[in-house]
Amino acid sequence: MNTQLLFDSLKIKSIIGSLPESVDHIEVDSRAVQPNTVFFCIKGHTTDGHDHAQSAIEKGATVIVAEKELELDADQVALVVVRNTSRALAHIANHFYQFPSKNMNVIGVTGTNGKTSVTNLIHQLIRRGGEGSALSGTIGFDLDGTLYASANTTSDIITTQRMLVKAREADVSNMVFEVSSHGLIEGRLWGVDFDVVTFTNLTHDHLDFHGTMEHYGYAKGLLFSQLGQDLTKPKYAVLNVDDEWFDQYASMTPFEVISYSMEKPADFFATNIVYLDDRTEFLMHSPEGEFQVETQLLGIFNVSNVLAAIATLYATGESVSSLVERLKEIPPISGRMELVQTSAPLSIYIDYAHTPDAIEKAIQSVMPFKKNRILFLVGTGGNRDKSKRPTMAEKASLADYVVLTTDDPRYESYDSILTDLEKGMKHEQYALIGDREEAVRHIMEIAEPDDIIIFAGKGHEDYQIIENTKYPHSDREIALSVAETRF
Repeated sequence: MNTQLLFDSLKIKSIIGSLPESVDHIEVDSRAVQPNTVFFCIKGHTTDGHDHAQSAIEKGATVIVAEKELELDADQVALVVVRNTSRALAHIANHFYQFPSKNMNVIGVTGTNGKTSVTNLIHQLIRRGGEGSALSGTIGFDLDGTLYASANTTSDIITTQRMLVKAREADVSNMVFEVSSHGLIEGRLWGVDFDVVTFTNLTHDHLDFHGTMEHYGYAKGLLFSQLGQDLTKPKYAVLNVDDEWFDQYASMTPFEVISYSMEKPADFFATNIVYLDDRTEFLMHSPEGEFQVETQLLGIFNVSNVLAAIATLYATGESVSSLVERLKEIPPISGRMELVQTSAPLSIYIDYAHTPDAIEKAIQSVMPFKKNRILFLVGTGGNRDKSKRPTMAEKASLADYVVLTTDDPRYESYDSILTDLEKGMKHEQYALIGDREEAVRHIMEIAEPDDIIIFAGKGHEDYQIIENTKYPHSDREIALSVAETRF
């Protein structure tokens, strides 16, 4: 691409040296630099791209974009100094990849709990309707059924643009993003032209990063402002009436708001909810009339997730009756209140619950099926939001027996994590076991026939992070191996 045209998209800049006539690549990782690359020096949490500029040059970078002047050979490489390299990258990347989101149907889903379930539901409903769909989120990048790994729930600017390009090249016109508050604050989605944005809920999480619930809430609100102001193109915000942030988010966009609720009348709301051990049924009221809904997804929160997904696709022009029919075929989302198949005389669920609200709802979801005891294993990550730990254990106390453990301990000691959790326990029927594998084995070894066991916190994840290393770990595999020998 012509380099001068590319950088003409930036009004405020200082160019030291001569820009090459054209460039072939853009990168933020010096290790990925190839000849004739524009390298952006991005300041991260643990590394600073400015420290790797020389390495990028050695690999063939011909343009360095930085936030300060660097001691570089102007005869060898051009230096472009800007105020904010991330913001510059958003402009350059969109021009370089020719604005891939512009002619696609792009959906973004944010919230504390339910993002993964709602985005997966939307993705699967689209595909079962005969259209191609791509999904970026916690599970990775799913391009119409082919899964690629990704590092974060919300990927960096270049990765995001490349995913959109890959979808476009595969003639996939629908792109669904699971949007994290971290990704919004750090501008990872700058330049993405969203058509529909959806909000699930806002509950206690990530306060180590955001500081207060107010700051956390406003971070989520950035997604709604990202719909823009161009009313010549129909766009929609799908919002949860049951959440106290409904009015605030509705005020952040001029576009039409579509509401959903489990507690009060809304554009989409549920009544006559029946929770069964293998499915959930309810009557859904919608702008197209009333529909009897049946889903294989289990639990209270999944009713809300289903409403959010259907409301989102209704906004894109889908028929509600068709969505209801397709929904019946969709299996439970991996690691989201997923019932594990076992011949043991008990029920085992795998869930991603790692916030107080999600823990409470997970336990409430199995209460109607309780025959003996509810056993609940809950952990939390090390070096992360400590303020939610006592409340997590308090909510876990709804279970008859609780095992307090860790998710990804990172660099924090077991004792530190467990001490914080233990402060919230409301009864004495619990165990403190920092090693998660040992904790899973313990709960399986004390299990009795007709018990219900919920392993919370890791969900679909098949690893555990200790210090900065990922080690293989699966709650499901460990639990089933013990069940085989015990029952």
